[in-house]
Amino acid sequence: MNSRPAPVPRRSFLATTAAATSFTLLQPATVFGAAANSQIAVGLIGCGGRGGWIADLFVKTGKYRLAAVADYFQDKIDAVGNRLGVEPGRRYPWLKGYQRLLEAPLDAVIVQSPPSFHPEHCAAAVDAGKHVFVAKPIAVDAPGCLSIGDSGKRATGKKLVFLVDFQTRAHPLYREALRRVRQGDLGPIVLCEAHYPWSGGGREVPPESLEGKLRRWYHVKEISGDFIVEQAIHALDVATWIIDSEPVKAVGMGGQKLRPKGGIWDHFAVNYAFANGVPLSFTCIQTIPEMRDEIVARAYGAEGYIYTDYFGSVWIRGNDPFPGGSVGNLYTDGTIINIQEFHQFIAEGRYDNPTVAPSVRSNLTAVLGREAAYRGGEYTMAELLAANAKLTLDYSSLRA
Repeated sequence: MNSRPAPVPRRSFLATTAAATSFTLLQPATVFGAAANSQIAVGLIGCGGRGGWIADLFVKTGKYRLAAVADYFQDKIDAVGNRLGVEPGRRYPWLKGYQRLLEAPLDAVIVQSPPSFHPEHCAAAVDAGKHVFVAKPIAVDAPGCLSIGDSGKRATGKKLVFLVDFQTRAHPLYREALRRVRQGDLGPIVLCEAHYPWSGGGREVPPESLEGKLRRWYHVKEISGDFIVEQAIHALDVATWIIDSEPVKAVGMGGQKLRPKGGIWDHFAVNYAFANGVPLSFTCIQTIPEMRDEIVARAYGAEGYIYTDYFGSVWIRGNDPFPGGSVGNLYTDGTIINIQEFHQFIAEGRYDNPTVAPSVRSNLTAVLGREAAYRGGEYTMAELLAANAKLTLDYSSLRA
């Protein structure tokens, strides 16, 4: 459980990417001594529901070979390994299994472990000289966000690709709409708002055992970062993409009126102030039966306004309209585009890694909102960074 429940069956990879991206790979380059059009050997760190699903998407492109898998739980490793043909000797269990995976002959790694482990796993992958494809959120706290930023910079210095898998940032309609925002079609942006109501998420009590917490990590704030970070970041990422600035402070509230005490919250309401003077009003709530799921961000400018919905459409109205259209099955299609571009960037030797800095910014925005809400008031980005507080659990009793 990383982002959403199992998606509907994906479209054909070639048909989707041809229609959605309209690019082709350049002439073959060298990738770890192999031609760029040959299969790239990848390892999967994190074999849960989304990990197994996305590994299947990688393999079905024909451009990647799943060569190794790692997860704390042997049953999860074997489920993915058996289905996708990973030899038993390349299946690495327990807490430090990812370290043994990184010693294997791999070109790249897919990091799909629980969010709190992303900074550690990504840093180790870059140290090992592997290209990195990592799920959102990149971290659960400010130190983790900064660590990912550092890993991205080090990847660039080591001529490695580092890609963060936000589906919205990959979709052509989002990209075109944001290009128009950047060229001034909205005029000066006055106000932005975002929300993410989701009927799912569950009202579970967090497990008591440490292994239980790892299995059901979504409801453990130290591992998931609470749902404002783990899921609602989708809406905050688009909002910060539109605003294109750093949040200075947040005033938040929220709580547990639906979920049991001791776990994650069920609703947040946060108002942000950004460095460029644009305010953002944000709300998110989960587990309301029959609620219409939305991941919406919209902004109002002097010349028009933009509307985006992960489950719906993207468009601009105003003096310079953009008709946009339906985003379709963004959960799958956006991921497929990112998988395609990951291969493209490796083949072309593109190591600027443009997804890292925006992801650090939006993740810090989510963490700031969470901490402001936990405090029931105002919290500044300067205070968040100065505190340098980590969400941690003691894993010393687990098998290494």
